[in-house]
Amino acid sequence: MFTGIVEIVGRVASIEGRGGGVRLLVDAGDWAYRPSAGDSIAVSGVCLTHAPAAGDGAGLLGFDAVHETLNRTTLGDLRVGSGVNLEPSLTATSMLGGHFVQGHVDGIARVVEVQNAGGDWRTTFEADESLMPCVVPKGSIAIDGVSLTLATVDAAARRFSVALIPTTLELTTLVDLAVGDRVNIETDMIARTVVNYLKHWADGAVEGPSGGLTMEKLRDAGFLE
Repeated sequence: MFTGIVEIVGRVASIEGRGGGVRLLVDAGDWAYRPSAGDSIAVSGVCLTHAPAAGDGAGLLGFDAVHETLNRTTLGDLRVGSGVNLEPSLTATSMLGGHFVQGHVDGIARVVEVQNAGGDWRTTFEADESLMPCVVPKGSIAIDGVSLTLATVDAAARRFSVALIPTTLELTTLVDLAVGDRVNIETDMIARTVVNYLKHWADGAVEGPSGGLTMEKLRDAGFLE
């Protein structure tokens, strides 16, 4: 579990093919955190296990990414020198500065517009239709592992935007995004759970308890348009 507050931007030092997957070495620079073998680390929003090996070198973090991970995330796009957002997993005493993030990527979105007018930096993304029910105006979303608040949502166009403050631009890879770039998306877990419940229970796909929550009831209450 993570909170979407990136601690440092690492750089991919090497990529070694292994079967259908890869082994990544990431240079964490002067990151004060020193993970142990088996620790979970969010790498641009993807929960990976730190798997050090002899000869990795000081300050280098080792990760194994299997074929499934490469297919479902942007880790397959990485090249030597690529920047990645790094965050250690939460502890019982960690600050919850963002929102709960699992490191389980729901899908990939593509940058369609980057606006920077007078310091107002706004980036717009286009995502698969399947993600949009979980993308809620003013709700939380993790983009490449960064906890952000949704500024606008256009469900019909499958687009949403976020406003990026100077601190986010300084401390994450989001400053480097350009039109056409792909990013990892993890929707808010509460929204995801509600949508999943409604999909499988509310419309009779699975026979469930009577009198439960339905899309119609949510619309009547003003939660949906």
